[in-house]
Amino acid sequence: MSYLFTTEKLGFRLLQQEDTSACGFFWGNEEVMSDCGGSMSLELLPDVLSFYQQSQLEYGLSVYGVVHLETEEVIGAAGFNIEESLKNVELIFHLRKDMWHKGYGTEAAIACLNYAHSLNFVQTITASSTINNKQALRILGKIGFDYKGIQYVEDVEQEEAFFSLNFN
Repeated sequence: MSYLFTTEKLGFRLLQQEDTSACGFFWGNEEVMSDCGGSMSLELLPDVLSFYQQSQLEYGLSVYGVVHLETEEVIGAAGFNIEESLKNVELIFHLRKDMWHKGYGTEAAIACLNYAHSLNFVQTITASSTINNKQALRILGKIGFDYKGIQYVEDVEQEEAFFSLNFN
């Protein structure tokens, strides 16, 4: 299998349409996505995967499938939503519930940051989480993000803690 980048335990590759059912275990799972505005309809997943494929083609940056190297299973997604420009992108990471509390969220987030830094065009990375998602908040603080305060996010209709990290 070909990966854009890897860590000791994880590989990162562009999500494909054949990953739709695997993505249902995180993006389609109400518990996993409860702090992110709710789960996504499984019928929408092919469009989401096409969107991320197009993002990679247009920008050279996207959200990637997180593959457990030992099992070669897609266990989550991590990477970047493009904000106003490639200089300012948003880090996201979502994992299947059975992969929580094993260090994979931290490992995936750090790998994505390292990848973005290696591209030399990303200047600022933002991230956000509800204040209820203590694990995500802990990861963001641990990997070097600066807390910027609480903001209301209209598309998910909730308040979230916002963070940023600058490569300058």
